[in-house]
Amino acid sequence: MTAEELEKFKQKLEETSTFPSVYMFKFIVESENRKIALVENLFDAEADIHTKESGNGRYTSITAKQVVMNVDEVINVYKKAAEIKGIIFL
Repeated sequence: MTAEELEKFKQKLEETSTFPSVYMFKFIVESENRKIALVENLFDAEADIHTKESGNGRYTSITAKQVVMNVDEVINVYKKAAEIKGIIFL
């Protein structure tokens, strides 16, 4: 995500969300243990994380529900996730 995309996303979150709340993050990565672990490590130990491998086993979707206190916590997760090569945001 570019800085401009993040700012637009932040504005949309501020308009449509109330905090604190449980926020659902969704990502897709190649089915490599390292990449899956990198995504899972973006979240607190208390986060509810589920993974599902694609039918051909090439990709894994990761859904994480985590309590966030404000919009900046959401944005920080996406900024860190953007550093993972090949990650797809949903």
